[in-house]
Parts: sequence; C-alpha cells; structure tokens
Amino acid sequence: MFSTRSTRSSRRRPTAGLALTAALALTATACGDDGSGSGGDKGAEGSGTGRITFWDNNGGVRTDIWKEIIADFEKKNPDIKVKYVSIPAESVQSKYDTAIQGGGLPDVGGVGAAMLAGIAAQGALEPLDKRLDGGPLAEKLSSSMVENVRAAGGGKELFTVPTSANNGTLWYRTDLFEAAGLDAPTTWPKFYEAAEKLTDKDDNKFGYTIRGGEGSIAQALDATYGQSGIASFWDGDKTTVNDPKNVEALEKYVALYKKSTPSADVNNDFKKMVAQWDSGDIGMLSHNLGSYQDHLKALGEGKFRGLPNPTTATGTRVQLSNPVDGLGLFKSSKKKAAAWKFIEYAASHEANSKWNESAGAIPSNTEAAKDKWVQDSEPTRLAAEALNDGDVKIVQLPYYLPDWNTISKADNEPNFQKVLLGRMSAKDFLDTLAEQLNEAQAEWKKRQQ
Repeated sequence: MFSTRSTRSSRRRPTAGLALTAALALTATACGDDGSGSGGDKGAEGSGTGRITFWDNNGGVRTDIWKEIIADFEKKNPDIKVKYVSIPAESVQSKYDTAIQGGGLPDVGGVGAAMLAGIAAQGALEPLDKRLDGGPLAEKLSSSMVENVRAAGGGKELFTVPTSANNGTLWYRTDLFEAAGLDAPTTWPKFYEAAEKLTDKDDNKFGYTIRGGEGSIAQALDATYGQSGIASFWDGDKTTVNDPKNVEALEKYVALYKKSTPSADVNNDFKKMVAQWDSGDIGMLSHNLGSYQDHLKALGEGKFRGLPNPTTATGTRVQLSNPVDGLGLFKSSKKKAAAWKFIEYAASHEANSKWNESAGAIPSNTEAAKDKWVQDSEPTRLAAEALNDGDVKIVQLPYYLPDWNTISKADNEPNFQKVLLGRMSAKDFLDTLAEQLNEAQAEWKKRQQ
C-alpha cells in the first residue's frame, strides 16, 4: 500500500469565494432570455402564465412520475406549460455549474441538499421564505426537512422547497436468509455474519454488494459512523471522520470487497448495483428507499425487506443525516410567478404523495406523510419511525460547505476505489478526506465573519 498525502493540498479547488466572483461575472454578461429561464441575474415575475422549464435532477429514474405530475398540473393550470428536461443524477451538478457560468438555467430545478450550498453560494437561487409564508404550503412541510435544506444552504435563507427524504436502507433477501437459517441483519455483527455465510464464490453467490463507483462516499461513511457509534461529524472545528474508531470501522467494511462481494463492485454506481442485486444471488444491498419499486418488480413480494441501518452490538443506531431533495426557483427566471405555482403544486398533498409513493421515499408534505400507503410500505414506515426515534443518533453531513460536493465526489471517489483495490489504506483515505474538510470548514467560517 502507498500513501497519497502529497495529493491533498496541491489538488485543492479554488475557494468558493473565487468561484462565486467568477460565476457572478459570467452570469452578469449572459445573453438575453432564450425561453428556458436564463438571461440575467434578477429575472422577473412574469405574468404567471406561459412556458417554464423544469430540470429533473434524477432523470431517467423518476421521469415517468414527473411527467404524470406535470400533466396533472397543466390540467389545473391550462395557461402554464412545463417543459420537462431529464438530467441524470451523476451529471446534474456539472450541468448547473455550466449553466450558472454561461447562461441557460431552468426556471425550476431539482436541487438536493448535497449540491445546494455550491449553487446557492453562486447566487443562482431565489430565496423562498417570503413566497412560502402565507401560501398553501405554510405549516404543511416537515419542519426537520425545512431546517435540513435551510442549513445546507447556509443556515439563513431557504433556497429550496423540500420534497422528500430518502433514508439509507439495508435491503436483504428474506428467502436467502431463511434458507441459510440467518437472523435479519438488524445489528452490525449479524450483518457481517450474513455477508460471510451467504457467500459462495464458486457458485457466484455473495453476501453483500458494496458501492465502489459514483456516490460511494456517503454509503461508506454511513457504514463507518454506524459501526463506530460516533454521533457528530465535528469535534469543534475538526472533523471526526478520521477518528481511530472510524478508521477501524472502515477497514472492516472495505475488507468485504471481493471476499463477500462481487469484484465488479469497484465500478458500480447505484443503478448498476441495484440491477446486480435484483438479478443475482446477493444477500444484502445498502441503498435507500428509492430503489423499492425496482426490487418489487424484479423480486416480487415476500423475497426481500428493507430495514433501517444496523445498530451496534449494544443497540445504538447511528446514521448519516438523511439526504433531502427539493425544488429550487432560479433567480434568472423570467417567469418566477408561474414557476412558483409549479413548485407549490409539486409539494402539495396530492402531488407530493404521488411522487413519494412512486419512489418509496418519505414525503415532505405533512398531510402526505399520513397517507395509507406510508403505513402500508414497511421500508418507508420503518425509515420514518427510525428518523423520528429520539434514540437514533444522526450525524449531520456538512452540506452547507460549498466544497462538500466536490470533496465527497470528484476528490475522493477515486481514492475510495484505491482503498478497495488495496492501493491506499483506509487511514490515509480518511486522513486525506479530513484535511480537505477541515480546510473547507475553516474557509467557510472565515467567510461568515
């Protein structure tokens, strides 16, 4: 194994302050309105009618349900037409960044908590507090989700209306567990026992599938903090990510690779990982509530379950802050009034319930969260109960850092693959991550002064 410490400081990005200056300079010289909502920093309210453009930040996965909601909205608002644009989750961040700098932003777009800070820091999003107050959504949105996205946007203004929470879930094949005489993987010791016992490499059967490709960092950290029991991401101004207990936990987790997991996992993003689990003889999968419908179609009722992340042997459950998705109104939009009507409808009881039932996620609309399907869907119900359980310790990821998305994706996903392949130690990986996070935190705090 070798150290990559020399790559840390030399590969740092320009600070968010410099990025903000450049982005504002570019957007200030952007060309006029092209009908997609771009064309100027301040935009305009418009007449409340006309065509607006909506970017789906999980295109291809949720396309069908969004088209259904759009059709419902247009029936209720015949003087507004919505142009739907499907953008895959893995490329939406770069799409937004390019449009912020060169023009062409939509009127409305899906903006999850993980990318919110970077977009908000560039001044691209319209503050929404005044629009929300006194409207049909006032007092109808989950307070915890609202505070989650408020914190992710910097802690002061609300830059996105939350639509769903998508808790981490451990999916397991009940048929395979029963055949092997295994208990449900409710604790980490039971998880590791099952991963070993359900693996038969000669027969191409594995106990677990690990995420090594795009999106791997959050899953790895969820397993790391879940095992260590550390309940805070920060200790003062220093991150706990490289605490010795976390190093030990990550070492144990990555040791599963190729021992109890397929070798292809090193390159698997969530789509490939989910497809592999649905079609093969793999015992367990860590993903989120969003893959429920995929499992149901592939495996049918009675062959799988989704549980909240395992507890420690002593019964303590620690999990990362649940990723909250939302809809943002872009400041450059020339039709903000019409765009806001669409956001209000998408987060209403009817539409929010329909979207989250399709995704198996937790609704942000408090009325939708009481609908029968939530109680009937065991994974969603258990996730919601775990989320609201006072005994669960939530590790809040620093979504408010403008550098968070870059650090957790572009900078460290390749490093995590090196860890899986034995080319980098878990300690060096977490030390590298910690140094970048500590630097980003210091920069952020300096800008708050």
